[in-house]
Amino acid sequence: MLADIVVDLQYGDCGKGKVTHHLCKSEDYTHVIRYNGGCNAGHTIYHHGRQYITHHIPAGVFFGIKSIIGSGCVVDPEQFFREIHELESGDIRTEGLIYIARNAHVITGEHLKEDGRDTSIGTTKRGNGPAYRDKYDRTGIRAEDVPELRPYLIDLYEELHLKSPIVKILFEGAQGFGLDIDWGDYPYVTSSNCISGAAVMNGVPPQAIRNIWGVAKAYETYVGAKQFQPAGEIFNKIQEVGEEYGATTGRKRQVNWMNMDFLKKAININGVTHLVINKMDVLEEVHRWALFDKGLKKFFQNEDDFKHFILQAIKIKPEHNHGWNEINNVYFSEHKDKI
Repeated sequence: MLADIVVDLQYGDCGKGKVTHHLCKSEDYTHVIRYNGGCNAGHTIYHHGRQYITHHIPAGVFFGIKSIIGSGCVVDPEQFFREIHELESGDIRTEGLIYIARNAHVITGEHLKEDGRDTSIGTTKRGNGPAYRDKYDRTGIRAEDVPELRPYLIDLYEELHLKSPIVKILFEGAQGFGLDIDWGDYPYVTSSNCISGAAVMNGVPPQAIRNIWGVAKAYETYVGAKQFQPAGEIFNKIQEVGEEYGATTGRKRQVNWMNMDFLKKAININGVTHLVINKMDVLEEVHRWALFDKGLKKFFQNEDDFKHFILQAIKIKPEHNHGWNEINNVYFSEHKDKI
């Protein structure tokens, strides 16, 4: 058994779906597993020229790979079936490919009502927080307790450890490091652990982990109640050019410059081996490159200087000397549908 992980290093919306889609196309994975979150996630994927937004279902389904909503997730049955219908309407085959871990917990109508009353945190109002609370209060409902979900149930231990002779997993994370319940800017966080370590809680031993793909943007965005975006027309321009609207809520994403100290912290805690920095094309179009490093704002004359500084700041190691906390490759992406 071996497993790779795709994890967001900022506040979500960094392009995890794109990276997962790319890896599914180029690797021979047997399973793709969402390891945290619920339908508060919104992963935008371009497949054969068409845009899809998935909230529950992992990107493996686009390539005929068994796609599992893991035990670390919470599931809204109505959204789950709606998503299957949308995929099939786009000629994406789902039969025999989409599964839910039997011990995943369920978002109920009461959870949705309760979450809808939030005014202080800025949640997506998709019921995640109340569902996770009931899980840990041991009063929740599991997927195996919902009759209409039973045809989709799977036992992760049997599937990954007993049935399949070859197991090669891609874990697809949700939200981002800055929203992690333990490592994010509490209380402006999500209700689950978003870091790479949460993947192994879905029935995989730590020694199975091979590569960890960290995903970030060339700038930062955030959706929620706290003030994140500074004054300045440049941030409105980035928001416009980058089409920065939440894939789940449709709300405008607040924009700020990349924070290198925060990015390095996320890289270290998640054990990133491969780094993808998306939306380089947005900064090129607005013709402005800047970031924060050690509390100071730094401006750059061009994209090459910006890239060079990032590479030096995260101290890329030679490929032959790679280890747990050493990055093998960095990809600066200028395309919405490929790395």
